[in-house]
Amino acid sequence: MTPATTRIVTVIAAFIAGLGAFSIAIFLIAGRGPLPITAPSAIGGPFRLVDQNGAVVTEDALKGKPSIVFFGFTHCPDICPTTLFDVSEVYKALGRDGDKVGAYFVSVDPERDTPDVLKEYLSSFDPRLRGLTGDPKAVAAIEKAYRVYSKKVPLDAGGYTMDHTALVYLLDKDGRFVAPFNLKRKPEDSAADLKRYF
Repeated sequence: MTPATTRIVTVIAAFIAGLGAFSIAIFLIAGRGPLPITAPSAIGGPFRLVDQNGAVVTEDALKGKPSIVFFGFTHCPDICPTTLFDVSEVYKALGRDGDKVGAYFVSVDPERDTPDVLKEYLSSFDPRLRGLTGDPKAVAAIEKAYRVYSKKVPLDAGGYTMDHTALVYLLDKDGRFVAPFNLKRKPEDSAADLKRYF
């Protein structure tokens, strides 16, 4: 594996380990099997960002229909564009039902990812995808709420890249975290999975 892939795998493993520890803690405290993660304090929470058109977006946008949320950045060389392409393919598989699903690409690189940059970047994908960004403090707040890891990594040739959690979050129509969403399957299968939450 490349160093970048190794870092991504490590971040995903750490996230999954954290979810496991959370479930074990619930088991020990409650004296019964692990509970579904539905508590608002578990994953998710209030945020205030702007989309690629400059419109303010808060956690209220995640209510009313199921949503998928992915954290990344526009200078990402592989994982982010691949994930956004996969999301676009799921929208295509949903057909008219695509309007019943929200999809959000949250930047972990607010220094470079302005609304205009996001708008240009997302023009290559399904137009229903909303890019979200904000000042560093606002981005840090949503990262903390969703337990997202991100770190600026200097490049030998100058500039920097970002290490970050490469997980796709599935939220129900109440805006609550359901589970990581699997895009590594046929778009039709992902679409059928999403329809269960309409």
